[in-house]
Amino acid sequence: MAVASGPRARGRLGGEKLGFVARLSTAFAFARRELRGGLRSFRVFLACLALGVAGVAGVGSVIAAIEAGLASKGRELLGGDVEIELTYRLATTEERAAFAQLGEVVETIDARGMARIEGDAAIVQVKAVEAAYPLYGAVTLEPAIPLGEALGVGADGLPGAVAEPALITRLALKIGDTVELGDQTFRLNAAVTAEPDRVVGGLGAFGPRFMISREAVEATGLAQPGTLFDTEYKIKLDPALAGADLEAERAQLEAAFPDSGWSWRDHREGPPGVGRVLSQLGAFLILVGLAALAVGGVGVGASVRAYLESKTETIATLKTLGADGAMVSWVYLLQITALSLLGVGLGLAIGAAVPLLLAETLAARLPTPTRFGVYPEPLLEAAAYGLMVAFLFALWPLARAREIRAAGLFRDLVAPERRLPPLSFLVAMAALAALITLAAIVFTGTATLSLGFVIGVALALLALSLASFAVGRLARWLARTSLGRGRLPIRLALSGVAGPDGAGGGETRGAVLALGLGLTVLAAIGLVDYNLRKLVVDQLPQQAPAYFVIDIQNADLPSFLETTEALPGVERVETAPMLRGLITRINDMSAEDWTAAGNVAEGFEWVLAGDRGVTYADRPPPGTTVLAGEWWAEDYSGEPLVSFGAEQGRGIGLSLGDRITVNVLGRDITGRIANFREVEFRTGGINFLMLFEPSVLRGAPHAHIATLYGEEPEAGAYLRRIATEFSAVTAIRVEEVLERAESVLLDVAAAARAGASATLITGLAVLIGATAAGQRRRIYDAAILKTLGATRGSILSAMTLRSALLGLAAALVALAAGAAAAWGVVTFVFQASFAFDFATAAAILLGGVAATLLTGALFSLGPLSARPARILRARE
Repeated sequence: MAVASGPRARGRLGGEKLGFVARLSTAFAFARRELRGGLRSFRVFLACLALGVAGVAGVGSVIAAIEAGLASKGRELLGGDVEIELTYRLATTEERAAFAQLGEVVETIDARGMARIEGDAAIVQVKAVEAAYPLYGAVTLEPAIPLGEALGVGADGLPGAVAEPALITRLALKIGDTVELGDQTFRLNAAVTAEPDRVVGGLGAFGPRFMISREAVEATGLAQPGTLFDTEYKIKLDPALAGADLEAERAQLEAAFPDSGWSWRDHREGPPGVGRVLSQLGAFLILVGLAALAVGGVGVGASVRAYLESKTETIATLKTLGADGAMVSWVYLLQITALSLLGVGLGLAIGAAVPLLLAETLAARLPTPTRFGVYPEPLLEAAAYGLMVAFLFALWPLARAREIRAAGLFRDLVAPERRLPPLSFLVAMAALAALITLAAIVFTGTATLSLGFVIGVALALLALSLASFAVGRLARWLARTSLGRGRLPIRLALSGVAGPDGAGGGETRGAVLALGLGLTVLAAIGLVDYNLRKLVVDQLPQQAPAYFVIDIQNADLPSFLETTEALPGVERVETAPMLRGLITRINDMSAEDWTAAGNVAEGFEWVLAGDRGVTYADRPPPGTTVLAGEWWAEDYSGEPLVSFGAEQGRGIGLSLGDRITVNVLGRDITGRIANFREVEFRTGGINFLMLFEPSVLRGAPHAHIATLYGEEPEAGAYLRRIATEFSAVTAIRVEEVLERAESVLLDVAAAARAGASATLITGLAVLIGATAAGQRRRIYDAAILKTLGATRGSILSAMTLRSALLGLAAALVALAAGAAAAWGVVTFVFQASFAFDFATAAAILLGGVAATLLTGALFSLGPLSARPARILRARE
């Protein structure tokens, strides 16, 4: 940059002689002149920032597309404008009449059953529908016949049914075959290939769909009092109620039927469970994108530092001519602002375009409807993140250039100075970090997860910075020992790792920070994935039962026990009475008000969000551990008492003596909490959140559940025997549930690894930038070494060894940090024992070394081909 000299220049640059506007105008003029030289020095800056912003913007755009798709088809996905769900009972005549006042009503019953043919059986998700179903959308059948015709009674007197292709394949059925379900035989008339509200029922389905008419379900015995089924009343609002206040309609219904125990949702909320899953997935993916952006921030800081080092003489000249630190700050802050806006703009363009280009592929793989487009909100969020991260990481090197004296700037290449930025810069950086944390909490809606993520990234960066310092000191010490004496390549490699300051500065810090953070995320995800699969695959099957059986009627219980205990391989059978209840009140507050008052800890909202298993017993079940309070006497008679899960009770703010109201089969039952006990759901055995003393529930209609422990002599033997002799029960093979759980974990882990790969790619870009920034120093060092007689082979060996050492150091630090993070997640979140996976460790170490070797090879040609005379004359 050409700089004027003389008194006029000193007058123009002297901060004390310029007002704010004039100072800003002058700084803008210098910044514009600097940028005329092109953006070559800022390629890594722009790449890192654009990649990070693109990741956040892309994830946000996909989530917005899903939300828009759900909103556009909310009525179809829900099956109506309003859906009212009851658990294990039908609506009363009065309730049904009240629903009808809102509009057209369709009743559907959802249950589990066993579809049986001669010699085989399979669990199915049964859906019984009335003739007017569906109110919105359409059911697609193959062959293409009307649904009413497919479910109607045929000439042979058998009711019709339709089934998903998966069931037809599983039982080797053909259209026209007969299938038994419960106590009724059905004629299979078609395959159902599309169901408008399948996303609702499909989330918790245990088997393929088997759809029958509402009239036919009575004969199956699957929806009798005491069995486990759900009833949904889907309502298409009367045109006269168009634009009505749905919340007011809901309040009016609940006031008319205060003890109904139903759950209400309307088309604005979308399918049950989808919103929660979507928000959690979106929060996770946004945080993964922020991890990539944090790595990009390291690259931004390194790029700014390298650029300012290349401008050492220019800054020194400006200060010599009278420019103060504030003027220098303004000149380069304006440049950073312009480049940050450019990088963010590139990232937004990429993040908005990629989902549009991949719209068809993404729509085919996602389980929900989508509507891809350009959505401003996620783009604005990504832009805010990008700008804050860019300035956060750029302020430190900018402050360093601002404060160092002119004489020190001239000597900086040889003896770099180290000092903390002034207080104003530290305050600005702290404010930006706080804003990023606040933005993460607001945008993701998960305070604990977001705060933990930001703290974790900050601690990881601090640990990696300290590690780079330690690696530099260790390399400096090793270079002076016998290991480095007489071994030029080793000594040069160790000196290069130590850096010019002997403390791992320059490339060492860049490599350890950028590559280390990316590998840390990969290591943590890999180790958590390994431990979860180990938990599901190795630990649970040793404790879990072979089968879980539901809907055993009271009259059938003795014969069921006699039959199952006689099966070969069965070691034991455990049973318990089974009801379901919805927690409606705690003490004198409704469950909604209790939650709104802040009594429910994050992660325990599910306890009050739906119906839960309820049982009764006069004595503690085998293996029960009471952690607080006392069990009731076997001959107890008095107010209803409840035993509650200890962890879940703490999570929703319960204490001994609190009163809890549970709606069971439309009746409110209030009990006092007598004790808290340990509940271990992971064993797969019989566990209940709430256990009442017997007098309050024994007379209510209910069925029993059972678990069978042991080994089948052949696959499906137990299933066929149970399905044949007890037509109304449903037997669920636990191994299949575990396989599905493992499949879900693998899918989640694959998505997490894909997100972490974005972080690693950004880290590689930063690594390339850090290596490029040190190219001038390596060329100069190579010229000196060649002058002193070093061969190209020894120089190449030193550079290769140095790259390998940097990669190994970054990988070791990342492995330690990732293992610590994974241990915390496995131990405290999943409450399981942590196991170290050496395969993951080997992959991380090899990946780190390979990454640095590759980047080192990319920049080895310059130093090897450098001509000493030309290089040394240029430095004179």
